[in-house]
Amino acid sequence: MKLVTIRTFQNYFSAHILLTRLRDAGIECFLKDEFTVTVDPILSNAVGGIKLVVIKKQEEEANKLLSKFDEAYRQTAVCPRCGSKSIELVPRQTTANLATAILTWLFGSYAISAKNVYQCAECKYESESLPEVFDPSMEIDEPEINQN
Repeated sequence: MKLVTIRTFQNYFSAHILLTRLRDAGIECFLKDEFTVTVDPILSNAVGGIKLVVIKKQEEEANKLLSKFDEAYRQTAVCPRCGSKSIELVPRQTTANLATAILTWLFGSYAISAKNVYQCAECKYESESLPEVFDPSMEIDEPEINQN
């Protein structure tokens, strides 16, 4: 039985979501190096991340399903400010995040970002959770300041 890696991940959350969706569709698959990366994330680059592996004869079907899942994701991840579908998970640009990345790079084997946010590639809108539905009438309000 020949196995093929069809996708790699840096975290087990994304890996398990797609693993479960493929299994629900009848694709025989599993995760390789999941425990290594989960226990010691610094080893992720050394082992090539968490690998989603399928049987060679189901590779084409699995890739078609992954393409459908990716397209559905892009259709739901819409910027509430400009309507763009270019939402990405990126490291938050703060002094604390930069300091953490530099220190982990100096004293570890690669840089780790302490805080990530979803950011629109078009207007740079940031959110801690994935924006879901675009409503053109929705305006971004400034946070209320308690006067007490």
